[in-house]
Amino acid sequence: MKHEGGVTHHSVHYAGHRSNDMNQRKYADEADVCIVGAGAAGGVLAYDLAKAGLKVVVIEAGPFWDPQHDFASDELSMRRLGWQETRLVDGQDPLRLGHNNSGRGVGGGTVHFTGVFLRFHESDFMTRTLDGVGEDWPIRYQDLAPYYDRIEREIAVSGPDHFPWGAFHGPYPYPVREPISANAQLFREACAKLGMESVVAPLAILSGPFDGRPPCINRGFCNQGCMPNAKYSGLIHHIPKAIQEGAEVLSDCMVTEILSEGNRVTGVVFSHDGQSYRQRARVVILAGFVVETPRLLLHSATPHFPDGLANSSGWVGKAIMPHSSHDVYGRLPEEVRLYKGTPVLSLSQHFYETDLDRGFARGYTLIAHGSRPVAMAGAIAAEREDGSFLWGQKLRETMLDYNLYARITLVGEVLPHPDNAVTLSGLTDEYGMPVPKVTFSYQENDKKLYKHAIGQMNRLIEAMGGIPEHVVSDTAHLMGGCRMGSDPQTSVVNEYGQSHDIPNLFIAGASTFVTSGGANPTNTVMALAARTADKLIEAMKQRSV
Repeated sequence: MKHEGGVTHHSVHYAGHRSNDMNQRKYADEADVCIVGAGAAGGVLAYDLAKAGLKVVVIEAGPFWDPQHDFASDELSMRRLGWQETRLVDGQDPLRLGHNNSGRGVGGGTVHFTGVFLRFHESDFMTRTLDGVGEDWPIRYQDLAPYYDRIEREIAVSGPDHFPWGAFHGPYPYPVREPISANAQLFREACAKLGMESVVAPLAILSGPFDGRPPCINRGFCNQGCMPNAKYSGLIHHIPKAIQEGAEVLSDCMVTEILSEGNRVTGVVFSHDGQSYRQRARVVILAGFVVETPRLLLHSATPHFPDGLANSSGWVGKAIMPHSSHDVYGRLPEEVRLYKGTPVLSLSQHFYETDLDRGFARGYTLIAHGSRPVAMAGAIAAEREDGSFLWGQKLRETMLDYNLYARITLVGEVLPHPDNAVTLSGLTDEYGMPVPKVTFSYQENDKKLYKHAIGQMNRLIEAMGGIPEHVVSDTAHLMGGCRMGSDPQTSVVNEYGQSHDIPNLFIAGASTFVTSGGANPTNTVMALAARTADKLIEAMKQRSV
């Protein structure tokens, strides 16, 4: 590492990374596109737009990580990869925010995600039409299919030769990685006993060399940042490629306001080392987290937009959706060793589509999910599904048998509800911005869905020969808050992420999701970003934005 102008940056691993020396930057220069956030969506957009010859500036609140120097095989120290700033939570089922569902730094949440890379199903885009719940998206699966194909090839997703659910059945660009962990193998055997199909999970983790990066060696510290660079992240793939195409990345820079004149945005204000700067741009794209994007829009209100930017519908911040992500830990008679291998190596979508005989709409994915000891202890010690806590001697005795536990995790669809929302509180943070308040409560269908899933997870643990002992209530993968739609009165952006109210303001990422589906969202986030990039490139050539 070296220091220029008081700003740390990494110059060896990331050739072409420009310094954040603000004294050297010319703020009179107007970018074609300013992207706020360098996560899954921001990275794809930066690369595609810069490759098309546009002048792109990416502004990221967190650091520009160097995996070989900044990451460690240490659960506690790597919690810093998540967005840990203060947020208020409210509702009947307040969310636990932080490491498990957000990222702070170049690469965003892709730096510490498990790499699970699933597509949404055709039904996910039309739940109102098919099942009478949620809302239909303004697009269909077929609109995203070519972008799913492209992203999976672009990052060399590994997966099974045949995927039995949804519209896409494989094969994936790279084969699955073998051998799989004991937890994953036991899960697959249990699924077979119970008549449920399962597969080795599609992963954004290399099973062979690709683009100068090595294949995975099953270290298993995917959630702590991948030091060997076998796992995809925007940090090691799209952002460096964008920089090679001429994009500028400003890390450790917190965007605090979107500037606007009349019905157009003109740029953003950001803070770096306690000083405030402006970046002008023809187009601004918000590609941040589901909490931060509505927060920034609401905070940037003007007399022209008194309720916040892009909010004439009143839907900014509303209808946020986590996945229900309950865990079942079961004690087996023989060692499983949950720390072995990549965390997720097998899954089943047997219960993905609606079956009204179950008593609820929509469905879920079940995942064989590894766990490291600190994470497991923290999970089972927290408030559990039955409202109990595990402390002291009982917790210690449980963890002495850590190697005997198997774990299954739910990725359950949560339906959109307007009361689940991001709003601004009366408190302010170090930047003078209102601290966001995140309100969430499960609705009746959501509860029926996760209770059914817990029952199936218990059955699977028993089919492994184990005893279900710990049911942990949790959530993951926050989505919504700036939903897309065709009707400006009931949505924030159109099908390309373009604001209904402000033609040169775009929103990318999970914020635009209309429903949550029952699958990990990263593949869909990146496919949507690639689709938005194509549309924006065309529009800017025609100067129609």
